[in-house]
Amino acid sequence: MTHPLDQEVEALAQVALAHDRRHQRIPDLTWPDGARIAVNFTADFDAMLLRRLLNEPPMQLAKGEFGGRVGIWRLLALFDQHHVKATIFTPGRIRELYPQALRAAHAAGHEIADHMWEHRVPKDMQLELDHLTRTATALRDITGHNPVGTRSDHSLALLKKSGFLYVSHDSADHLPYYLTDREGANTLLNLPFHYAIDDAMFYSFAWLGSDNSAQRITDTDRVLEMWWQAFLQQYHAGGYLNVCLHPFVSGRAQRIDMLDALIRRMKTLPGVWFPTCEQVARWCLANHPPAA
Repeated sequence: MTHPLDQEVEALAQVALAHDRRHQRIPDLTWPDGARIAVNFTADFDAMLLRRLLNEPPMQLAKGEFGGRVGIWRLLALFDQHHVKATIFTPGRIRELYPQALRAAHAAGHEIADHMWEHRVPKDMQLELDHLTRTATALRDITGHNPVGTRSDHSLALLKKSGFLYVSHDSADHLPYYLTDREGANTLLNLPFHYAIDDAMFYSFAWLGSDNSAQRITDTDRVLEMWWQAFLQQYHAGGYLNVCLHPFVSGRAQRIDMLDALIRRMKTLPGVWFPTCEQVARWCLANHPPAA
């Protein structure tokens, strides 16, 4: 007779295997022109929208507003100074709030990608589709074409149907990989990022509703060294790094200086590629397509 504990373990193992089957890793991943590493600099340009969604106090809303009025412009200037093409993940409603910043980002050659309509994905699928469509319309008004990437947990079926190529939300690996839905369909490339390379984890009090006592404003020199070591590990392994920034967080002057130092260090090594997420996605799809 099978012991109940053994049955429970077997059930958990089957769930884990089913989840693993949704992730298709890319063997022998290569980059253009023999590059050793692809570094995506990404910015979640949500300004005060997430703050409003969490019903945070006015001081938190003001922090978000700083990102739209000042921070995004500082980041764009930094990227342009270093000839780095970034990906700006932005909610559709930012088109209403800061259209000049989005137009400037697009004119400079940066990718404008989806980050939901107002920084949430509705549970109702019809409303979810409405949000996805409204965001695509808003961003198409800026760029002239629909976005092909998203940082969200929109359903893969709707994303696939809407012409998306990639997501940048899941973090099951340190390299790009293909992700399917629970039915094993609607395959999209995932460009993983991790909170260890996310500025908000180091520079924010009360992040995502946590108590102030659980937060610290980390010294920029410490963050520089941690991110540099993360880059070096991936560089020597031959890999990928997705740096997640927020204009209201990294748009502060001393943090811009830290990012400037980080990029300068990266550029001292040969074989570092600074593409947009769309460029990485199109390279992987063309040169490392998913298995049937």
